[in-house]
Amino acid sequence: MAVVYKRVLLKVSGEALAGEKGAGFDENVIASICSGIAKAYHAGTQIGIVVGGGNFWRGRSSGKMDRMDADKIGMLATVMNALALKDALRQAGVPAVVMTSAVMPQVAETFTSDKAIAALESGKVVVFGGGTGNPIFSTDTASALRALEISADIMLKATMVDGVYDKDPHRYPDAVRYDTLTFTRVLDERLAVMDMTAATLCRDNGLPILVFDLADPENIARAVAGENVGTLVRE
Repeated sequence: MAVVYKRVLLKVSGEALAGEKGAGFDENVIASICSGIAKAYHAGTQIGIVVGGGNFWRGRSSGKMDRMDADKIGMLATVMNALALKDALRQAGVPAVVMTSAVMPQVAETFTSDKAIAALESGKVVVFGGGTGNPIFSTDTASALRALEISADIMLKATMVDGVYDKDPHRYPDAVRYDTLTFTRVLDERLAVMDMTAATLCRDNGLPILVFDLADPENIARAVAGENVGTLVRE
């Protein structure tokens, strides 16, 4: 399989790792996702991954918790998920390393763009944990930032739907899927691609995004081959 994209940043939600359990890890689901990543890797694409933490933590558990502390808990959840993905990738025969935004040497390497690029070029998948290292910012924004820092050709956003629609396809059977969109339209119409900070960052730096369905992990390999598997957002 020939690849169109030499280097990609894959965003995987934490919820995806939980499968039908809804929380924690579903090892069979993680193994399936990693098999799709492995296929893209063996096709010759360098892969960085940002993983969310929603299978363990989504915002504040109550309105009383300080926002900064709640977001720090969420960042730690993404580190747990990054370690789980790294282990599953290694079991699938793919060399992988975790890099975190916060210094935790007993757990993982500390992220720098130079170290991440060197690891990618040496043949490793790099899994980024800890988000941006700052509260307030989402893992969508972390994905856009890391994609730019490693000079990715595209950001692949794996979701639970097969692209971007004009309205919620789970609620409206007449919802229409877009094959392509511009960032300007996404921002003007506030379409459900990612948060506005991340979308603006991608637009201003010319980073395209492909939104696709992770229910079939084979879509990861199809995406790096340039196949039409979702909605492509670009200017």
